[in-house]
Amino acid sequence: MLAEVKANLTGVELPFAADEIIVSKTDLSGKIIYGNRTFYKFSGLAEKECIGVQHNVVRHPDMPRSVFDLLWETIAAGDEIFAYVMNRSAQGEHYWVFAHVTPSRDSGGAIQGYHSNRRKPNRAVIDDHIIPLYAQLKQIEQSAASPKDGLINARAAITETLAKARVTFNQHMFALGV
Repeated sequence: MLAEVKANLTGVELPFAADEIIVSKTDLSGKIIYGNRTFYKFSGLAEKECIGVQHNVVRHPDMPRSVFDLLWETIAAGDEIFAYVMNRSAQGEHYWVFAHVTPSRDSGGAIQGYHSNRRKPNRAVIDDHIIPLYAQLKQIEQSAASPKDGLINARAAITETLAKARVTFNQHMFALGV
């Protein structure tokens, strides 16, 4: 079934109800250790197909790598992050979420993994702000001489945008509207 996750995208967006929350947990390397029923519903995968698999199994190819690079840098540093994310199901549909990702800590305070809650995002924010922003970041990433250069250039664009606005990434996400 995991090979099917690489299947062609359908262009069909899965409906996401306001009362649904997608929850997943990973280990330090990003391998799934828990998903709630809603996670499996949207992923189109069974629990046994996901446990021990990298969380990027649901990553949509239109998502900029730079956003995930920022996300992983932030949570690895012990901070939480909020971000709009487009994921995909194993059947090729996609779904937008407003994600809150935070480190999970043991009793001594050491990071032992990561926890993410995703809820229905504000559609106007997706259409008016996030899709254009992510398209710009993807264009920067793809126009570089190498994937590494593309990632560096897109991260620089994010940093410049935030510096001009004098806000953090999280503040920017909330300023757009939730």
